[in-house]
Amino acid sequence: MKQILKTVMIITLVSITSIRAFSQTADWKIKKTNWTDVDEKEYSEFVSKIGEAVEKRQCNSFQSCLNHPNNPYRGSDTAMLKVFADCAKLSYVMRGYFSWKKGLPFSFASDMELRDVPNNEGDKRYSKFGNYVNKRTDLLPRKSGTTVKFTNAISALNQTIINSVYSANFRVNFEGIDDAKLFSDFYPVEISREGIVPGTNIYDPNGHVAIVYKVTDDGRVYFIDSHPDNSLTSGLFGTKFVRSNPGQGAGFKNFRPYRVVGAEYVTEVASYVGGTIVPSKDSELPLHSLVNFFGTNLSTTDWKKGIFQTDQGTLSYYDFVRVKLSKGNLKLNPVSEIKSLAEDLCQTAQDRAEAVAGGQKSGIQKKSHPDRLPVNIYGTSGEWEEYSTPSRDARLKTTFTELRGLAENLFNMYNQRDPRLVYNGANIKQDMLAAYLAVANKCQIQYIKSNGEKKSFNLEQARTRLFALSFDPYHCVELRWGATGDELTTCGDDVTKKQWYQAEQRLRNQIERRYDVKMDFSLAELSSTKNGIGIEVAPDTDIVRFLSH
Repeated sequence: MKQILKTVMIITLVSITSIRAFSQTADWKIKKTNWTDVDEKEYSEFVSKIGEAVEKRQCNSFQSCLNHPNNPYRGSDTAMLKVFADCAKLSYVMRGYFSWKKGLPFSFASDMELRDVPNNEGDKRYSKFGNYVNKRTDLLPRKSGTTVKFTNAISALNQTIINSVYSANFRVNFEGIDDAKLFSDFYPVEISREGIVPGTNIYDPNGHVAIVYKVTDDGRVYFIDSHPDNSLTSGLFGTKFVRSNPGQGAGFKNFRPYRVVGAEYVTEVASYVGGTIVPSKDSELPLHSLVNFFGTNLSTTDWKKGIFQTDQGTLSYYDFVRVKLSKGNLKLNPVSEIKSLAEDLCQTAQDRAEAVAGGQKSGIQKKSHPDRLPVNIYGTSGEWEEYSTPSRDARLKTTFTELRGLAENLFNMYNQRDPRLVYNGANIKQDMLAAYLAVANKCQIQYIKSNGEKKSFNLEQARTRLFALSFDPYHCVELRWGATGDELTTCGDDVTKKQWYQAEQRLRNQIERRYDVKMDFSLAELSSTKNGIGIEVAPDTDIVRFLSH
C-alpha cells in the first residue's frame, strides 16, 4: 500500500511539474520593448526557411511547417499548439509565433469597419474603398494585484489571433492609417530590395494575402500563401496580383513597427510588464512609399494614370517591380523567362490537384447540388469556400494568359532589338517553345477517377482543358478536371449536376475574380444569358500555337 501511495505521489509531482513547465512555456513574456533591425532580419530568415520547405513540398500547412527542421524553434512547442491558418491569418500567426519565441511585443487590429465614404458598403473583405481599424488587441503582460498575468501564447495563436483577423485587415486606405491608437498593422513599402524582403506581405484586392519568402537576384518574387483548406503553397508574383484603387490598399506591405512605452521590467518574472503600444508614423518610416499605388509620378488624382518609370524607360507595373528588385541592370533571357513561368504553372496545377483530391476525400461530390450558387462564388464560407476552386482556377488561368503574353512580348522585344533582351540563338520562337514543352512534358498532373483508376496528363494537356475545369465542388472529379469522351464515362453525376456544369461555362471563361457581383442564381437563372454573368469567349492561352507560327 505504501508503495502504491509513493508511486501516486511521484506521478502527481511529475504532473504538477509538467503543468508548471507548460504554463511557463505558454507565457508570452516580453524581453524587448521593440523590434530591432536584427529581429527583423531574423524574422526574414525564419519566413525564408519556412517558404523553402513549402517550395520543396516538405510541409504543406503552417502546423506541419512548425514541425519541419527549417523551423529554428522546432521541438519547443507543446502538442496543444494546433494552428489553423488560412489566407490573411497566416501572416499574423507567423509574425505572432516568431514574436512569442523571441519575447517581442505583439499587437493587432481585432475589429475592422467600412470607411465612411460614399458607395462603400457590403462585405468588408471586398469593400470598394476600404476599411479602418475600429479596435486593437495588445498581447502584453499586465499586473493584477501582486501577480503578473501573461497572455497564454498557445491560446493566442490557436484562437485569439485566428478568430480576430482576416483579409479585411489589409484592405485599408493609403493614408490616414497611422493613428496613435487605432493604427493599421501594415504600411505600403518601397519597391526595392531593401523594402521587399522575406516576410513582406502581398495583398491581392480580390481578397487574398501572400507572404514573400524569396527575392532572386534577377528580381523574381516568390511567395507562400494559405488556402481555405489550411494548405500552404508557393508561387511566383505576377499579374494574378492586380492593382486597384488606393482605398483598397493593394500591393506590397510590411508590418508597422511599434514600441512599448511605460513598461516596467519585473526581474521576478523576467519580463517587461504593462505599458502602451506606440506605433511608428508613416513619416518616420524610411521605406514607406506610395509608388505602389500611384506610380513614380505619384498621380494621386487618378491612380490609373500612374506610370512606372526607370532608367530603362516606362514599364508596366509588373516589369517595374522586376527591374527594381533585380541586382544590377536586368537582362532578360527569353528561354529562362518562359521556363520560370512554366515551372510556376506546373506547381500551381499540381497544387490544384491536391486541393481537388481533398474535396473528393470529403465526399462533397456525392451530395446533391444546392438549389443556388453562393452569393459570390469567390468569397463565401462553409463547404463551398473550403472545397471549391474558383479563385485558385482564376489564378491558374491568369498565369497561363500571362505566359502567352510573355512569349509575344519577348518576341516583339527581339524584333525591336531591345537591349534588355539577351538571346544568341537562331530561332527565338522555336527555342521558347522548346523551353515550354520541356517543362510541360515533364510536369505530370494526376487524379483518381470515380472508379478508382489513375488518370495522368501533362501541363500542356492541362492547358487545353483549362476552361473546362469545374470549380464546383459538387461535381464528379472527372468534371473537376474537364474530362470529355471516354474519360468522362466514369462520372456518376446526374442530369441536374451536368446541367449546372454547362450553365457555369461563362463563369469558367472569366479570369477576373469579381467579388462585387451577385451570383446566387438558380440553375434556370444561371442558364439564361440575360444575367450578364461571366464572358462568352475565354482568353487566348495557346502559347504552342503562337510559338509554332
